[in-house]
Amino acid sequence: MAAKTQVSLEDYLGTSFQPDCDYLDGELVERNVGQRRHSKVQRTLLSLFHRPTATVPLYAFPELRLKLATRRYRVADLVAFAGQEPAEEIPSSPPLVAIEILSPDDRFREIHEKLADYRAWGVPHVWFVDPYERKIYVYGDRGLTEVPALEIPEHGLQIPAAKVFT
Repeated sequence: MAAKTQVSLEDYLGTSFQPDCDYLDGELVERNVGQRRHSKVQRTLLSLFHRPTATVPLYAFPELRLKLATRRYRVADLVAFAGQEPAEEIPSSPPLVAIEILSPDDRFREIHEKLADYRAWGVPHVWFVDPYERKIYVYGDRGLTEVPALEIPEHGLQIPAAKVFT
């Protein structure tokens, strides 16, 4: 179970956590750390975003702190920005894609809340990957929908499930 601790925003921003934590309205929320399958999927997806032939470059970052609101920070398993890298150390503008990868200790309610936060913040593509069941999902207006491939049509990117779980 994830531990929760009250801290000031200044303490959160001035502290390095291993692993990094989410900060939700004054509450420090511990994130579940992935195991081998989680890390392997994260590495695979990171490499698939590096496409030198893309017309618009995509910049992918693992474990990046994101400022969703003044007192709401999330650390995504993987995000990708289109066009140029974010200038801020802690980006305050939504990425093109936010990806969460299931860890063994994750709880559905917490994952769902995190995905909903990304969507409400304005992330156009919110994805969820389950490396244990080898399934991929998009998160949209109707919640999670299992898909055969993760797609960003406006950038010509399609990642079939088979490539995610190689």
